[in-house]
Amino acid sequence: MSTYTVGYIIGSLSGESVNRILSKALIRLAPPQLTFTEIPIKDLPLYNRDYDVDYPPEGRALKAAITTVDAVLFVTPEHNRGIPGPLKNAIDWASRPWGDNSFTLKPSAVIGASPGKIGTAIAQLSLRSVLGYCNSPQMTSPEAYIQFHPDVFTADGDVLDDSTKQFLTGFMADFATFIARVHSVVPQLG
Repeated sequence: MSTYTVGYIIGSLSGESVNRILSKALIRLAPPQLTFTEIPIKDLPLYNRDYDVDYPPEGRALKAAITTVDAVLFVTPEHNRGIPGPLKNAIDWASRPWGDNSFTLKPSAVIGASPGKIGTAIAQLSLRSVLGYCNSPQMTSPEAYIQFHPDVFTADGDVLDDSTKQFLTGFMADFATFIARVHSVVPQLG
């Protein structure tokens, strides 16, 4: 069985983000063939194509981090019915300059948590559209809109509700299978 490194990007910059807690839960529940590394986005300046001729260190570090992983997991909230600004900014950095898109053929999945039942649905739809444009093969099913309750998730990512735990375990198992499939059929860029 092959092992894969998954870079995860949290769409919220808050240290107390419920999506950061969700990411901890996902890592705990993932199958053993997946290892994880966070791809930080908080220090990126606002993208501007004037940087394309000389990327700043933060932009180069982001692109390098994405290049070194086998897949990307986006764990994101929804801001004003869309992708949080810092996450969209990071995608812009990673997909530029033209012809040097770090997401090309990189398997990805999207999940998010909020206090509402489907609070990340529109952000996820928008993010999937952007990732499609960036030529990132996406796990489109199961969709995962997680309603966050402090009595279901502990701060360190333990999941106390059995049905939520079962769903998240299945989501991560499906992601592992998806990554393996993509890597078996899509020629990887070197």
